[in-house]
Amino acid sequence: MKKIYIDTLGCQMNKSDTERILGMLSHFNWERCENEDEADLFLVNTCAIRQLSVDKAYSRLGNWGRIKKEKKQQGKTVKIGICGCVAQLEKEKIFKKFPYVDLIFGTRNIFELPKLLEKIDNERVCEINDMPLEENDYQIIRDKSTNAWLPIMEGCDNFCSYCVVPYTRGRERSREIKDIIKEAKEIIAQGYREITLLGQNVDSYGKNLEGNQNFARLLKELDNLEGNFRIRFTSSYPTDITDEVIDVVKNSKKICECFHIPMQSGNDRILKAMNRRYSVSEYKNIVQKIRNNIKDVTITSDFIAGFPSETEEEFYDTIKAIDELELDYSNTASYSPRPITKAGKMENQFIDEDEKKRRLQILNEKVKNASLKSNEKYIGKTLEVLIDGINKGVYQGRTRNNKVVHILDDNKYNIGDFVFVTIEKVSTWCMFAKKLNN
Repeated sequence: MKKIYIDTLGCQMNKSDTERILGMLSHFNWERCENEDEADLFLVNTCAIRQLSVDKAYSRLGNWGRIKKEKKQQGKTVKIGICGCVAQLEKEKIFKKFPYVDLIFGTRNIFELPKLLEKIDNERVCEINDMPLEENDYQIIRDKSTNAWLPIMEGCDNFCSYCVVPYTRGRERSREIKDIIKEAKEIIAQGYREITLLGQNVDSYGKNLEGNQNFARLLKELDNLEGNFRIRFTSSYPTDITDEVIDVVKNSKKICECFHIPMQSGNDRILKAMNRRYSVSEYKNIVQKIRNNIKDVTITSDFIAGFPSETEEEFYDTIKAIDELELDYSNTASYSPRPITKAGKMENQFIDEDEKKRRLQILNEKVKNASLKSNEKYIGKTLEVLIDGINKGVYQGRTRNNKVVHILDDNKYNIGDFVFVTIEKVSTWCMFAKKLNN
C-alpha cells in the first residue's frame, strides 16, 4: 500500500471532499497515514476564502518541499500535490512559486485523481476543469465520529462582491434527490447519528434539476427515513428560506432546530456594496418568522468587520443588529481582499489593518456576550443531547439546536447515545448538566 498524508483546510465541503478522495484512493492501493515521515504523497486540500487560509496552504507546501529534498538525498521519491480552492484559482502559477510541487487539481477534478497520480510518475500535472466530471461510486472513508457530511449541492450563483466561491466552486449544481437518499441510507447503516447536509446555499437546492426537487421536499424525504438519527444543514441564504422549509423543520422528527444564516453586515449600504440581496429589515423579518414558528430554535450567523469603505457608524450598526436579533452565535472575520472579486478591486477604499483588527475585537466581544446570553435561557431546561465525546471523564455532546453540553455525573454512556439532561449552569461557549432525567 502506498501512503498519502493529507491536510484539509477550510470548510466542511473540503472535509467532505477529503473523505471522497480517501475512499476513492483506497481502491488503488493507497491508505492514509498520520506520520509525515511515512508518506509517499503529500496533499493539501485548500481554502481560498481569506488570505490567511492561502498562506497556511503555502506554508504546508514549503515544509513538504524540504522533506522531499531530504528524502531524495536518502534515495526515496516523494510527491507533493495541492487541490481545492487555491488550486482552482492559481492553477499553473503554483508551479512557479513551488517548483517541487508535482500535482495541481481543482475542485471539479476530484474524480480524476487516480489517473492523475499515474501521470505524475513521469511529469508534473495540472488539471483544472470548468465543468464538473460525473461522480463515481467508490466508497467514502468518513471520519470516525457521530456526524457524517453529506453534500447536496455545490457552487454558488450569488456572486457576493467579497467572495471567491463562485470562482472556485463554480455555479450552483444540485445532486438528484435519489442519489442523496441513497447516500443517506448508507450513512445510517454505518451507524452515524447525525447527517449534516452541505451546500454553499442549501435553500436554493434543486433549481437546476427537473421536476419538483427542492430543499423542502428533500428534507421531508430524509426525515421519513427509518433510524434513530438527526439531520442538520448549512448554510442558508436569508431570502431563499421558504415558508415551506420553515414548516418542514417545525413539524419534523429528525431535523434539528438550527439555522445558520450569514448576515455579514447590519448596515444596508454595506449589504448593497457586498451584493447581498436583502436589507436589514428583511433579514430581521426572516429571523422573526423562524423564531415565531420553531420552539427553541438556534440562529447563527457570519459577520465581516472592516469591509471596504465601512464607516465607524456603519460598523456599529452590525453590533446593534446582533443584540436586536438575539443571535445565538456568529462566526466573525476581518475583511480579507480577494483580488479576483469585485470588492478586491475597489480602489482607495480599503480600511487599515489595525483598524480592522480593532473592529474585529469589538465584534468578537459582542458575539461572546450574545452566546452567553443565549445559553443562559436554557438553565433549568431539559434537553436531548447526543454524546459525541469524552474528555478527562466528562461526557460531552450537542443538543438538537447545536448547543455544546458537558455532562457531569457518574453514569456510563457510549459515544452515539441520546440522553436527556437538565441544564444547571452555563458558560460563554457551553452548558453544564449534572442530573439526568430517566
